[in-house]
Amino acid sequence: MRLMISGGGTGGHIYPALALVQRLQERGLLEDVLYVGTERGLESRIVPNANLPFQTLELQGFKRKLTAENFRTLTLFLASQKKAKRLIKDFRPDVVVGTGGYVSAGLLFAAAQKHIPTVIHEQNSVAGVTNKFLAHFVDKIAITFPEVAASFPAKKVVITGNPRAQQVAGLTPNNRLADFGLDPKKRTLLIFGGSRGAPKINAAALAALPTFGQADFQTLFVTGNANYGKVKPHLAHLPANVRVVPYIDDMPGILPDIALVIGRSGATSLAELTALGLPSVLIPSPNVTHNHQYVNAKSLADAGAALMITEPELDASFPQTIIDLMDDDARLVRMTRAAKALGTPDASDQVIAVLEQVMK
Repeated sequence: MRLMISGGGTGGHIYPALALVQRLQERGLLEDVLYVGTERGLESRIVPNANLPFQTLELQGFKRKLTAENFRTLTLFLASQKKAKRLIKDFRPDVVVGTGGYVSAGLLFAAAQKHIPTVIHEQNSVAGVTNKFLAHFVDKIAITFPEVAASFPAKKVVITGNPRAQQVAGLTPNNRLADFGLDPKKRTLLIFGGSRGAPKINAAALAALPTFGQADFQTLFVTGNANYGKVKPHLAHLPANVRVVPYIDDMPGILPDIALVIGRSGATSLAELTALGLPSVLIPSPNVTHNHQYVNAKSLADAGAALMITEPELDASFPQTIIDLMDDDARLVRMTRAAKALGTPDASDQVIAVLEQVMK
């Protein structure tokens, strides 16, 4: 299979694409691959570091309000079509896949115009603007959350799950917690607000650390690189069972050793949590398009796999809520079972089946 794939802007679009490529390689189905992104997006660093061929298109996203900048966005999109079609002509793909972000609009639209088989993947429970646009032109739409199906033409939709899930599903406990001076055999709470960190989560965590320090579990608090400097002055007298670090490069690698996760509800995080059957306390970011993290979190909470707490609800009761949950073994077992029931450990294989279908 000759695959062109595009997704950019956030890790939530990039990592599912990389997971799909990896699975195709593992199954010996990938003849060649070309990843198309932008020069400014995270993909420009992450994809070359994964040793994948990388090309760029110059695009930008639409603003939510009608502004003059949107005319430039439209101009860039139209201009991108010439380069996108040249890339397609030179690479000769069997199928073109988009995993979200405005850059995928440029590539997938050009591919559809040239009658190349096309598939998009929607990771969230609320459809992104790019995928809503592309839905009219592509052959198939792979989704993770059933709730989003109503946003797309029904005959094109296939529920596959998030390819990231299959990438982490086989991970097992590996004593990585010892790297942080923690006891690998002790129950561990992980607090993580994303790669950059989340100020509201960090503030709630800092206020809770003295209470967590008296509990019979240990806590690993990941502040995010951008916020560690603000947190560091408050770390002079940490309890013995608490560790605070700015970032963990291989976050999925430590998840099998974690008893409970407190964090955001982005699509990639939820794919990892459900693949591993991890109970979670989800604090959705309010600063995302169409409040999709809230809808993501509600989906897990309604299934019994997570407890959802919004940022305004992060009050003085938060530490005791977490301690009560960590002490409730029966509830954690129920949450584990519910999370596993939502997981899709064969998600990449399901997406591959869709690719094979459109190529026939």
